[in-house]
Amino acid sequence: MDKGNASKNAFILDGYVDEPACLGVPPYISPYVRYCAGVCAENGYGVKYATIDMLRKDPAILPGIERCDLLIFIAGVTVPGKYLGGTPADSGEINRIASSLKRPRKVLGGPIVFGSATEGGMKAESDDYSLYDCLLGGEIADALNRYLKTYLEDPDGANAPNAKDATECRIIRGTLEYGNIDRWSVLGSGIIKLHPSYPHVICELETARGCSRAEVGGCAFCTEFLYGMPRYRTQDGITAEVAALHNAGARYFRLGRQPDLLAYGASSHMGVAKPCPEKIEALFAGIRASAPELKVLHIDNINPCTIAAYPDESRAALETIAAYNTAGDTAALGLESADPAVVEANNLKAYADDVYTAVKIINGAGAARDKNGVPKLLPGLNFVTNLAGETEATYDLNEKFLRRILDDGLLTRRINIRQVMPFEGTKAYGNNTIGLHAKRFKQFKETVREKFDLPMLRRVLPQGTILSDAVVEVSGNISFARQLGSYPILIGIPYELLVGTVGDFFVTDWGYRSVTAFQKPFRINTAGHAVIKKLPNMGKKTGTNVFVKRPYKNAAEFEKVAGTQFYTEYLDFNR
Repeated sequence: MDKGNASKNAFILDGYVDEPACLGVPPYISPYVRYCAGVCAENGYGVKYATIDMLRKDPAILPGIERCDLLIFIAGVTVPGKYLGGTPADSGEINRIASSLKRPRKVLGGPIVFGSATEGGMKAESDDYSLYDCLLGGEIADALNRYLKTYLEDPDGANAPNAKDATECRIIRGTLEYGNIDRWSVLGSGIIKLHPSYPHVICELETARGCSRAEVGGCAFCTEFLYGMPRYRTQDGITAEVAALHNAGARYFRLGRQPDLLAYGASSHMGVAKPCPEKIEALFAGIRASAPELKVLHIDNINPCTIAAYPDESRAALETIAAYNTAGDTAALGLESADPAVVEANNLKAYADDVYTAVKIINGAGAARDKNGVPKLLPGLNFVTNLAGETEATYDLNEKFLRRILDDGLLTRRINIRQVMPFEGTKAYGNNTIGLHAKRFKQFKETVREKFDLPMLRRVLPQGTILSDAVVEVSGNISFARQLGSYPILIGIPYELLVGTVGDFFVTDWGYRSVTAFQKPFRINTAGHAVIKKLPNMGKKTGTNVFVKRPYKNAAEFEKVAGTQFYTEYLDFNR
């Protein structure tokens, strides 16, 4: 991607993005980064790239930015989250970096233009970014293209962006045209090679922008409706980008940049889209054909109201997704609240019964397990608290809903509980219950972790389930790994493995939000004494016996000492 013979150089600094319908925190790379790389290439710029975490670890990157002609800083979090793979840039950091650079022109884009907050349960406020020459508003890549083609040539002319006063950063507002996006996405695909997680980087793919519910005002807390009614990319545009990414070494893909994948290519009425299963099948088949060596194909957001309103069409579309995706996939459903008063006060998309219907239909379409015992496609549930109309009783209704899911034998992949982060322009900005039920919120989280998450995790990932191709991210006496994909479970490995190790792991135990697992195959004849004692059903006495009576030639010899174990088939008896 770095065009060494270019006369001009741009540096893309990835401060990470997280929106209701887009994720760009490692191991993900956002589409905005790739689009902007394509714009730079088209305008004759060589492109350099680093993440904000790379810069934090290696300040020597900063002089390299200083030598470039242009800094493009992409950042912004509009939903609260906790991340293992990286820490998003905050407003203070964004301005400190700008103040330390003298030579390059500096532009800032991404959801950061909506404002920022340090955590959920706080209002997002606009910040002063006047140290930057321009803010890239609207469609970021088009705004950058306009900046390069017009503003740099004539900064005070008719095409110059406007500012209210001299202390404010000028704003260029880009327009979304998918014909341009399709071209830039291909041109910028090679930037993934510069990502620190490469080749284990997940490419977030865009199928649509905007929300059908903009037609009825949108959910009170969500920023996606600010993009307007949905506009959909063509299948050809998406698959051409996938092919280019695949040629650049990408093997992990998520269709995540849209608020409702079931709405792809569909028309809507009163904020609800009627799915077109044939268009979804054509899209997934095209992606598979364009990336024949892909290892992960996952999705993200599904509107539960779509499923409840059109169960037959939704079921057909979900069965198609489960046929083409890879196992361990999650369809994130925005329940937000099981309290009908909160649903009505915030114009939310679905009532609790609608979401229950969606959970049941997704289970029917996707709960079948692959050869490793992992379900193909399960629902995830999102709760947002501190919304208008919330009372103490709201949390009782939320807990009742989850008990119903558990008691009825259904499966869910994960529960996400967040406090609202209201942004200017949303109804929640001026109407919320932030700070009113802090004690009950904490109790709710604890109840969910203990009484729902733990039994559900045992149900979804029983002992012996194989979690394949997981990447070790933290090394130590307990190492931590994750698979690449949508909402991967955290895997705790009770011994040291080097960061970057890729392997298969078999599940042995569960935490509230994680599992304990051992590498498959597990080399019983070379493992340390302390590690052997951590195997299931071992303990101090049996573990010591197993250790001192090594080596074992086969499973029969091992089980003569250890007894029958579910994991014997995963042992390696080589020395």
